Amino acid sequence: MYRPAQFDQQNIELMHNLIRSRPLATLVTIDSDGINANHIPLHLSALPAPYGTLQGHVARSNSLWQDFAADTEVLAIFHGPESYISPSWYATKKETGKVVPTWNYVVVHAYGTLRIIDDAAWIRQQLQALTNEQETDFADPWTLDDAPADFTEKLIGSIIGIEMVITRLAGKWKISQNQPLKNQLGVIQGLNSRQQTEMATLVSSGIDQV
Repeated sequence: MYRPAQFDQQNIELMHNLIRSRPLATLVTIDSDGINANHIPLHLSALPAPYGTLQGHVARSNSLWQDFAADTEVLAIFHGPESYISPSWYATKKETGKVVPTWNYVVVHAYGTLRIIDDAAWIRQQLQALTNEQETDFADPWTLDDAPADFTEKLIGSIIGIEMVITRLAGKWKISQNQPLKNQLGVIQGLNSRQQTEMATLVSSGIDQV
């Protein structure tokens, strides 16, 4: 991933926070037909330090778990907020006209090798961990035990576990850091006017770190 210095994110805690808040990953592998991509929610465990482990599951009918290069690095991509940035928001548009559109976004790439886990107890634990994390803010959180046992056991039998110990993380936070303050303030105002508050908050956080 191309990461100019001003956009390069190396804070592991921030990257972990993005993974936990946006767990639906694009998992890129190499199989017998070439490049393959699957979209899979992955639960992040903090261990082993410093990068942690990603755990998930796929349907047994998905060829991913049988057809991948076992000794080849795989890539899990996690996308955070993203927004189109209009040059009309820049104060310098009126001054020089030398402005163009761009796109702001945050993204994390996690690398490692994939391990297949065909173990019902492990899969149940993984399902519980992922569900509990996603349900934590609900007034009446759903748990795996809310469904009939025979129903969940049948479903567990139809899936298989996957795990990736993260060997390296790459983060990119492109949030208008390359713009002068007056343009950044214009971007925040423009984003808020379009209810794109997540990106507006990220641009504000970049200003606060200067």
